[in-house]
Amino acid sequence: MKKTVFISAILSLLISLGVVWGYQNFGNNTVEIKHVPATATSKVLYAANADGEIAPLDFTKTTDKVLNAVVHISSKRKIPNNTGQMYQYRNLPDPFQDFFKESPFGNFFNKRYEYGQPNEKKDGESQKIKPKSLPVMGTGSGVVINEKGYILTNNHVIDHADEIEVTLHNNGTYKATVVGTDPSTDLALLQIKADDLTALPMVNSDDVKVGEWVLAVGNPFSLNSTVTAGIVSAKARNININKDKFAVESFIQTDAAINPGNSGGALVNLNGDLIGINTAIASRTGSYSGYGFAVPSNIASKVVEDLLKYGAVQRGMLGVTIRTMDGHLAKEKDIALQQGVYVEKVAQNSAADEADLEEGDIILSVDGKKVLNSPMLQGMIAEKRPGDKVKLKISRKGKEKEINVVLKSRQGSTKLKKKEHQKILNQLGAELENIDKELAEKLNIDGGVKVTQLYAGKLRLQTQMQEGFIITHINGRKIKDINDVMESLNNQKGGVMIEGIYEELPGKHYYAFGLDS
Repeated sequence: MKKTVFISAILSLLISLGVVWGYQNFGNNTVEIKHVPATATSKVLYAANADGEIAPLDFTKTTDKVLNAVVHISSKRKIPNNTGQMYQYRNLPDPFQDFFKESPFGNFFNKRYEYGQPNEKKDGESQKIKPKSLPVMGTGSGVVINEKGYILTNNHVIDHADEIEVTLHNNGTYKATVVGTDPSTDLALLQIKADDLTALPMVNSDDVKVGEWVLAVGNPFSLNSTVTAGIVSAKARNININKDKFAVESFIQTDAAINPGNSGGALVNLNGDLIGINTAIASRTGSYSGYGFAVPSNIASKVVEDLLKYGAVQRGMLGVTIRTMDGHLAKEKDIALQQGVYVEKVAQNSAADEADLEEGDIILSVDGKKVLNSPMLQGMIAEKRPGDKVKLKISRKGKEKEINVVLKSRQGSTKLKKKEHQKILNQLGAELENIDKELAEKLNIDGGVKVTQLYAGKLRLQTQMQEGFIITHINGRKIKDINDVMESLNNQKGGVMIEGIYEELPGKHYYAFGLDS
């Protein structure tokens, strides 16, 4: 018993000492939360520059350099209101009309709206109001590429526009004229009357590497001056979005967020240099899904140079139908698989035909640069002009050989076609070409000039002229060729009356417009 009491006493003493020791060591301690003036951070992402030097990844300097060179573009188009479609609110049943008669809603429900405007009543009868045209607005982006006001954008941003307005990053607005367009690459060159603009330099897009950081700058959903970041996901992509007969698609693919309104905006590297013009997205919803596509700067640069120097794009062509080599094609043709582009068909009298390129040949390189797929070959040839010589390395029946090809235009010529009278054509907003003798005889006319393309200018803004119209008279003077058109319009002021015909429509058609000078 005494032994048990003694053990209990010892245990109690130990517990008491433990409590005292724990209180002294823990009981007086408080939990402290430290506060500092700013969150201490360190950059953890790094990128290598062109010299291979490692530097912290920072988009702010690039953004500062680029923002002032990217503009907002709004285009306005008027379409004839000849659909007969009516928009109206139905009258309420009589009992409800009586109920609402003395309230503000009574007037609302008793009006019918047709073609977007309320009917007017005259002598107790409703008179329909139908505007002659309905305005359609479009928006997009553009890139200043020259301090004198030249702006590069997508053709689909300004296609069929009557008026084009450009808003700079500082909110200054300017009317723009179309210098020229190239539907094949979906590019257009505009100009505004402004000086000392911030311009972006173009760099060699062939040097762009898959995986490198890029920024997309534009105006998605009309949210001006939006910057998104991503990487180059792939090169030489073809997504078959351009429906032009001679479409060229060799896009840079990026996962930088691109949305409607970004079209025509800039894709730049971390140095702030222009490597592409944002053009399209691949999406099931119509908005960003991780796949954006830009026209490479090399293709864009050549288009701009052609438009400024020649007034029209000079595009050299091989004259072949091609397919990218892959395992299925190799099995189908019973040939060894190798990277390149398979020639399915050679057009008669084309550049390829004259260079003895044959069906079944596999194009391996162009001027020493490897060809990995069809879009890559398209892009390489799109940088050339009629008359340019290219050296193709091909594989024919398992043996490699080199052949030289002199490229031709789509008309089969090696000569460059210079478009003259650029100033007047820009005012008109038109592309013109002389009709040939066969068509003139078919239409029973001595000659004429066909309007092959219309863009923002006098004709689209002030008339209902359509592409394909053949000009036969201007102010009563007979027109046989483009020189006659220019002589009729040179130094012309005031009203101009154009007479002509359409190949597929009966009768003569007349269009009048005003010319400032």
